[in-house]
Amino acid sequence: MKKYKIFIALFSTFSSISMMLNAQENPNQNVVLSPKEKSIIGIAALTGKGDLTKLKTALNSGLDAGLTTNQIKESLVHVYAYAGFPRSIRGLQTFMTVLDDRKAKGINDVMGAEASPINDERSKYERGKAILKELTGVAEQGPKTGYAAFAPEIEIFLKEHLFADIFERDVLSYRERELVTIAVLSSIGGVEPMLSSHLNICINLGLTPSQLLEFLDVIKSNIGKKEFKSASIVLNSVLKNKK
Repeated sequence: MKKYKIFIALFSTFSSISMMLNAQENPNQNVVLSPKEKSIIGIAALTGKGDLTKLKTALNSGLDAGLTTNQIKESLVHVYAYAGFPRSIRGLQTFMTVLDDRKAKGINDVMGAEASPINDERSKYERGKAILKELTGVAEQGPKTGYAAFAPEIEIFLKEHLFADIFERDVLSYRERELVTIAVLSSIGGVEPMLSSHLNICINLGLTPSQLLEFLDVIKSNIGKKEFKSASIVLNSVLKNKK
């Protein structure tokens, strides 16, 4: 317990320093997560965890923070790629109840933009491959290895469905989708290698160490200390490897 407290103290200090340096180098760049982004994290984490009671509160807070109905729906749909259809559908059903309750109270929430049509004539696989390169900053080279070689079909599903069908939809930005992703992965646990990969993507997309520390705080307040501690260990490892 003592070592853990020391780790958190050191990590907090590192993040504070990083925040100040980032502010000096990029004075016009936001160095904190926006209220909308924090709401997206909370909504995704609670949906992945299946805590529908707390999810109702998070959904109301998200709407009050300025998220549109379509942005929240898209976040809840995105959850299924990492936590399965049952969690995603229960989240959507909970959201329907929240919207009905708010409408009964005279609250008219903004629907927001829908996904734009896809006019790219490349195959889904090629589009997904290109999106993955943009997310990671690394082009795929050489023969398939690991799970992609062991089960080639799932590598195709990932390219065609996850990164083309889902990530390509512009209701949410890549940054917002990655916040949904790391929130779900942190909440369900036991998927540390995937969480590590997506934290690296978050950094490639411009999220700072201080913003990722804020992300951990949202996980701690919404999901719990256990999940917070596990995600902290993964993030600390990712940041060390970036030095």
